Amino acid sequence: MKKLITCLLIFMLGIIQAQAQDKTVTGTVFDETGGPLPGASITIKGTTKGVSTDFDGLFSITAKNTDILVVSFMGYTTKEITVGTKTTFNITLQPDQNVLDEVVLVSFGAQKKKSIVSSITTVKPAELKVSSSNLTTALAGKVSGLIAYQRGGEPGRDNAEFFIRGVTTFGYASSPLILIDGVELGVADLRRLHPDDIDAFSIMKDASATALYGARGANGVIFVTTKEGVEGPVRVSARIETSMSQPTREIELADPITYMRMGNEAVRTRDPLGLLPYSLEKIENTIAGTNPLLYPTTDWYEELFKDYTLNNKMNFSLNGGGKTARYYVSVAASQDNGILEVPEVSNFNSNIKFKQYNLRSSTNINLTKTSKLKLSFNVNFEDYTGPMNGGSDVYNQVMRTNPVLFKPYYEKDAANEFTKHILFGNYGNGDYLNPYAEMVRGYQETNSNKIIAQLEFNQDMDFITDGLDFKLVFNGTQNSSYQALRYYDPYYYTPRLSKLTNQISLTPLNPEDGTETLAFAQRNRYIATSTYVESNLSYQKEIDDDNEVSGLVVFTMNDRLSTLSDNDLAASEAQQLQKSLSYRNMGLSGRFTYANQQKYFAEFSFGYNGSERFAKKERWGFFPSVALGWLASDEKFMESTKDAITKLKFKGSYGLVGNDQIGGPNDRFFYLSQVNLNAGGYQTGENFGFFQNGVSIQRYANENITWETGKKMNVGFELGLFDKLDLDVDIFREDRENILADRVIPSSLGLQAGVRANIGEARSEGIDGTLVYTENFKNGIWMQFRGNYTYATNKITKLEEPDYSATPWLSRIGQPINQWWGYVAERLFVDQAEVNNSPVQTFGEYSGGDIKYRDINQDGKISALDRVPIGNPTVPEVTYGLGLSAGYKNFDISCFFQGSGNSSFWINTVETAPFVNEQQLLKAYADSYWSETNRDVYALWPRLSENLNANNTQTNTWFMQDGSFLRLKQAEIGYSLPQNMIDKLKMEKVRFYATGSNLFVLSKFKLWDPELAGNGLGYPNQRVINVGVNVSF
Repeated sequence: MKKLITCLLIFMLGIIQAQAQDKTVTGTVFDETGGPLPGASITIKGTTKGVSTDFDGLFSITAKNTDILVVSFMGYTTKEITVGTKTTFNITLQPDQNVLDEVVLVSFGAQKKKSIVSSITTVKPAELKVSSSNLTTALAGKVSGLIAYQRGGEPGRDNAEFFIRGVTTFGYASSPLILIDGVELGVADLRRLHPDDIDAFSIMKDASATALYGARGANGVIFVTTKEGVEGPVRVSARIETSMSQPTREIELADPITYMRMGNEAVRTRDPLGLLPYSLEKIENTIAGTNPLLYPTTDWYEELFKDYTLNNKMNFSLNGGGKTARYYVSVAASQDNGILEVPEVSNFNSNIKFKQYNLRSSTNINLTKTSKLKLSFNVNFEDYTGPMNGGSDVYNQVMRTNPVLFKPYYEKDAANEFTKHILFGNYGNGDYLNPYAEMVRGYQETNSNKIIAQLEFNQDMDFITDGLDFKLVFNGTQNSSYQALRYYDPYYYTPRLSKLTNQISLTPLNPEDGTETLAFAQRNRYIATSTYVESNLSYQKEIDDDNEVSGLVVFTMNDRLSTLSDNDLAASEAQQLQKSLSYRNMGLSGRFTYANQQKYFAEFSFGYNGSERFAKKERWGFFPSVALGWLASDEKFMESTKDAITKLKFKGSYGLVGNDQIGGPNDRFFYLSQVNLNAGGYQTGENFGFFQNGVSIQRYANENITWETGKKMNVGFELGLFDKLDLDVDIFREDRENILADRVIPSSLGLQAGVRANIGEARSEGIDGTLVYTENFKNGIWMQFRGNYTYATNKITKLEEPDYSATPWLSRIGQPINQWWGYVAERLFVDQAEVNNSPVQTFGEYSGGDIKYRDINQDGKISALDRVPIGNPTVPEVTYGLGLSAGYKNFDISCFFQGSGNSSFWINTVETAPFVNEQQLLKAYADSYWSETNRDVYALWPRLSENLNANNTQTNTWFMQDGSFLRLKQAEIGYSLPQNMIDKLKMEKVRFYATGSNLFVLSKFKLWDPELAGNGLGYPNQRVINVGVNVSF
């Protein structure tokens, strides 16, 4: 019995000792969507011991079995977990709808989400999944209020275009301001960002959010901050991806036999006695496949382009540090390749290779308890190699090349056995376009780099008064680019049959013009430097339990100097002089907020900016705004509905914003005249031997030209239901005034140059909203639905025009800014009899089968007076996105749909007219065209012609297309290794995933990807299938 009691005592002591023994506990903290929560706090209850999660939500802490872990994150409910015998934890935090303390990026700082009264949409970095190496392509459809589209897929030249709440001006600049870590940068810089390096991403839309940027904020602001170091041991993260890309949709061309037959028809249908370009012998021998050298058929798309290409991308980061200093360092590299098929016979590869290398570092140092220093450094290198005029030009050339005249190149025959150059095909005198020769005859190499260094000093000034802080920012940026061309002139050959020997030989067509050695040229050498200085004084104070105030005053100064581009050097001396001077702007901004009981909010903001572009009396502009908010769900009368209505907030704002980006790129100082002293002159003197230059006015000085201003109004509400559904809706309107526009000046005044003034006005208005529904099931399944919708329309409200009272449809007033104008096509003419009995069309010759236009003014003829607004604007008025994410245990899956509506584009009939200058024949045209045997008055293509028919190439409704589409923009499936396997590998996280982008699109338009709009003959948008792995340790 004593032995038994002794054994039990020893066992219990062992248990007690084990309970008291420290061990390493690891885990991952997730948000309600299953995404990692970086920066979450994990502390041991009752102690000051704690750590924070890294950027992948991972943590490691030493604890006892009896300890309780307290897991917290701003804006989320705190969770307590007893350690027990477990060593790994997966912890999910839910949003705290009562606290609502999530911090949101605002102008020159951050605010609690609860107190935000302006219109700001935030995007989590995890939502910016990009299969390509271009972040801008991920924005379309992801954010309410942001209208974005991509007009081309060529690597390095595939930036998306985007507008915040649509186009609000018909002036020079309508793109939003882009700020990265508080400094103004461009679309190219946004493209270079890797999602893993982004800490926060915000879209600022109304006057309250953008007024502090004054002259730069009229078109909205995109604000991005990058990651900083987190206190803790060194953490390493790596992401490696390989992707396959291919065109989303390929243009279908008619087969060569159809091309020849319809080519003959194009001649005879206009001229019955015309000489046929293709003999019956050629057509029959081509069908039979007789001697492909003499009777070639060339599928130029097949010859020039591959079915797919492979790309690679990687990102590697380190972060960590202690209480004194913390660091974050990342290295990213990517290579995106083109789909050009370069033959082995070529001495160099002119296919597109776009390489990017990026080094980013951030170091945070606590100089003292109250002083902090942040040093940031970013270096980016880009190397683009490709055809001399780019990939899109190669695609365009295919459309302009005859498919039955010659081969791309010929194998060397006996006579050319020792010829060193490639024997490119051609015809006639050798002056036909050979896109293959143009593609491989040379290449361009464009190198660019950007270096950004930023110092940020923060001083806690509580020694003066509690809540006072000072910040100083200095940024220096230098970017440069250089382009080199290496090329040769091709030798062209044609096969000829000898009647004597019945042998085919290759005959040179330009033996004196070709070259066998490379030539060199350089262009677009460019260097630019800029400096930015910001001093920021902020104050925040809780006066008592119910009242809180804050204030911010910011001074900014920016200076940019650049060399002149090739286009600038081709401009006049006066324009060169203007562009050679430094670009400078300066501003003083402020924001003052008041909160009462954390239910009632008020905010006043202003921007006071100076612009060098205007005369002294117009140089400075003041742009104030005011905003109010009410958190109604915290009222006592709402307590009974708290379980259902977890959040109800109303907000509104009104203010002025400014824009000094007016006029064209050559218009800088409007208050100065521009005179050309080398204009056309005259000869005089004996034997007219003396020449005197003339003088001409290119611009008249105008000291009254001033800011373009916008009056922005926004009202909205935020609604939360059952802690699961969140709805955020805004209704907005902007009246843009003082838009620079041409004045209508009588020719009798004899002015040499046009006159412009701030006389234009426009209105934009609409609604945008975001809906998020989150559900977590007891069996471990989680899901989230996210949708957003934007409707943004605009119209011109004031513009100086001729008197259109007799023809009101010609007036642009009341029409959208990007509205198409053209002729209403009723149908095709049935025959010549109908032509003779219809209003006269004044665009050249036309007959039965050509387009019949509507006589709008009923004057018996079709002329410029019959042009009316047609179709929808070029920029979509409607955009929306629908996304679904779900997960179970170690698996996660997501998909996202992008939609666009209320936009139109026009098929360029000059570029797609078949047979004109040997142009190709679209299969869609071959399948539906008017002919004497098929008098279909609603056929897609009118009567054929070998020459350009001016009647059919007018901008008209016949070739106006609906640009609406719904696209499966992205789908992803991922798997994370279970924790026990991770522990064996001594890692923190391993996740494998596969992603697809631009997987399919639904649209009425079928000829090419509808997102390309009128650019369908260029480099196509790409479908990307991507596989990758993300590891942390």
